[in-house]
Amino acid sequence: MVGEVAFLGGPVATMDAARSFTDAVLVRDGRIAAVGADAVRERIGPRTDVISLRGRLLLPGFHDAHVHPVFGGLLHGRCDLSGAESAADCLRLVAEHLAARPDSPWLLGGGWDVAQFPGGTPTRRALDSVTGDRPAYLVNRDHHGAWVNSVALRLAGIGRDTPDPPDGRIERDPAGRPDGTLHEGATRLMEHVLPVTGAQEHLDALAEGQRHLHARGVTSWHDAIIGRYLGYDDLLSTYVTADERGMLTGKVRGALWWDRDRGPEQVPDLVERRKRARGERFRAETVKIMQDGVCENATAALRLPYLGRDGRGLSFVSPEELAEAVPALTAEGFQLHFHAVGDRAVRDALDAVRGSDPALRHQIAHVQVVHPGDLPRFRELGVAATIQPRWAVQDAAMTELTAPRLGHTRTSWQYPFRSLRAAGAVLAVGSDWPVSEADPMLGVHVAVNRCEPGSDDALGPGESLQLVDALAACTAGGAWVNHVEGSTGTIEVGKAADLVLLDADPFALPAAEIASCGVDLTMVDGVIVHHR
Repeated sequence: MVGEVAFLGGPVATMDAARSFTDAVLVRDGRIAAVGADAVRERIGPRTDVISLRGRLLLPGFHDAHVHPVFGGLLHGRCDLSGAESAADCLRLVAEHLAARPDSPWLLGGGWDVAQFPGGTPTRRALDSVTGDRPAYLVNRDHHGAWVNSVALRLAGIGRDTPDPPDGRIERDPAGRPDGTLHEGATRLMEHVLPVTGAQEHLDALAEGQRHLHARGVTSWHDAIIGRYLGYDDLLSTYVTADERGMLTGKVRGALWWDRDRGPEQVPDLVERRKRARGERFRAETVKIMQDGVCENATAALRLPYLGRDGRGLSFVSPEELAEAVPALTAEGFQLHFHAVGDRAVRDALDAVRGSDPALRHQIAHVQVVHPGDLPRFRELGVAATIQPRWAVQDAAMTELTAPRLGHTRTSWQYPFRSLRAAGAVLAVGSDWPVSEADPMLGVHVAVNRCEPGSDDALGPGESLQLVDALAACTAGGAWVNHVEGSTGTIEVGKAADLVLLDADPFALPAAEIASCGVDLTMVDGVIVHHR
């Protein structure tokens, strides 16, 4: 049963159109019943739970506009390399994981950082040294490749004569033999031998992912891949089952996967999948088109070649194919969610939706390298920019792999958050967890500072956001992109009581301390789903 709660003593950031602040909120029957101390106090009754804010900031619940909570939940139960500090540390964690599970037929997991390996490509020989005769498949942190051992390659039939697929690349040793790293579509060569993940394991992973998000103040999210990808199974049934069983405490919009091996003939199938996904807390009204790869492995699609190597990256869907696919999808009322990292991919996505109904609110995620001439087109075409602020830092992947391949000019075009905002684009924030940590306040910190917590080495500081704009992108912006701004995303009377209470007020802190803010309470429809 939903109780009645009064939050008193301010501060409260409503994130409404005026970005106004107030000092109290009353929650009744799952909705916001009053705002402001005078209105709230006169409605407090004997059964009202009163929570004193004591300088802690109350906000609308965070909306993660691009995330993979089931992938993150699965990683928590598998060989998790996301905390490794070096290549040697990865191998140590693998050995420990296998030693604790001597009967496990496969090594599954991931989270390894490309920057910890020369050229971003670990070898099968290194993995062989700790895995023995057990096949291994480890997805990398950015989820655009996998590290496999010799046994796995042999089981999958991947050898010297196996050609690179059109949408991927097999790393090879000097003799031309597969060397252990599979990029992008090359990972699909493993799918027929990977063990099947059971329905219950998927549900358990979703529950763990949901817990992880709620603990970071996330009340709604956009799962950016509902379909088969990188060895993961289709998650449509997982979400539908969880919704039917009442397991979902968060509100979810799913992006149905566009199969790049098929064309517009798949649209009727997507329409049928959408019908299955119109439940209480899960709806899939979006189609995800992965347009390119990532800069670290030179698969992001660029207008001009990478420095130091041939090629301009990969366009997974050609402009000609997009010209057929996009009208077929928009005619059925689908919103489009593009993965576009390179400037060519961003431009191709913008070109593809030209003439679409802006009410569909198409979005382009990642927008890492954007040609300055394309910045005003986001507003002109009604396209939102779904940004991952956590990536806009001078980490090893940037300084050792990305920037040297982009060169000075294109490096300066990266993650143009302030320029997009100034050009009138709607910004929404997604963590892309487990690619990067799900904590929105870490993303806000980087959006404001353009550097990691504890660092002052900023990446393009002129593209930083104001704190209020960064928080708005995590709340109102995400709600707008997901077409739910009428019921959530801001603190206004009548809207759902989707709220997050931070343990401090970031507006009262130095910018360098924003990331220190944690979450004391998360509420969805008036129900507390996280409390510490």
